[in-house]
Amino acid sequence: MRKIRKGDTVVVTTGKDKGKRGEVLRVIDAEHVLVEGANKVKKHQRPNPMKGMTGGIIDKEMPLHVSNVAIFNPGTQKPDRVGIRVLEDGRKVRFFKSNGEVIDA
Repeated sequence: MRKIRKGDTVVVTTGKDKGKRGEVLRVIDAEHVLVEGANKVKKHQRPNPMKGMTGGIIDKEMPLHVSNVAIFNPGTQKPDRVGIRVLEDGRKVRFFKSNGEVIDA
């Protein structure tokens, strides 16, 4: 079970975008996530008339390592760590380490 999933609101904890908050757009692999508005780079793109793409310099998000982001806890309004707990009915759920609140019931 992944601790950070698509759609989670996360805070960047290190790097040039430290403190930025955004939604996880995509989980690339087990260790990388794509965060909205964080780790933007400029890419020089060639035009491709077959796909209808224009050329120029575009801004795009690059993946971040999951160790460099922390999930945002709306209860405390701070970034938090995530734990995994097994409920009585056998389901695995994620919870915030600071206050024990379940993220997805």
